[in-house]
Amino acid sequence: MGSLFLVRHATTQASEGGVNLGQRTDAPLVDAGRALAARAGAAIAAELQAMPHAELRALSSPALRCRETARHVLDALGRPDLEPSLDDALREIDYGEWEGLTADECRRRDPDLRARWEADPFVTRTPGGEAGSDVAARALAVLSPVEAWLSARREAAALVVSHNHVVRLRLTAALGLPMGDYRRRIQADPGAYSILTFRPDGLAVRRVNVLPAAIVQ
Repeated sequence: MGSLFLVRHATTQASEGGVNLGQRTDAPLVDAGRALAARAGAAIAAELQAMPHAELRALSSPALRCRETARHVLDALGRPDLEPSLDDALREIDYGEWEGLTADECRRRDPDLRARWEADPFVTRTPGGEAGSDVAARALAVLSPVEAWLSARREAAALVVSHNHVVRLRLTAALGLPMGDYRRRIQADPGAYSILTFRPDGLAVRRVNVLPAAIVQ
């Protein structure tokens, strides 16, 4: 019975400003984001104290904001020696021509397409970019063997640091919700973590979008 910690990267200047940050800009964390990532690590360390785990794996999107978050979390876990495996499939959705724009700017630029995307982002692609289904196809394929490894071990944990759409899509699938509703039904805040526990007979959703400030003062 192993557990997967899904972490959205901590705060960037784009997330502070409500600006789309996908694959085309490699932004770092802001100072507040680095502090948030450290608090997330402390909160996850507290969670792991109650979970027997002889093995810990770490994976990350290669985006700088994720690598920085993963490093802060692993340092807080007392694992400065552990380097996360990087996988391009864990990158954020490609916003295409919406990269660097706010939601209102996208609506003004492409009102009909934006309305279709907001109604069902799983099947509707951003202009020159991806749909949620594209993200799910690549990201869930990477997570699947990790989850199989967790289900086969009673004392194991995995840390995956990724992005808004990746986290929301995996949680939507885990909860059995319609995939087209993943933006409406699931929240993934910067620096928040969720926990899925895997058993040979299935999975249990233990936490969703926990903000570390709620646990670590």
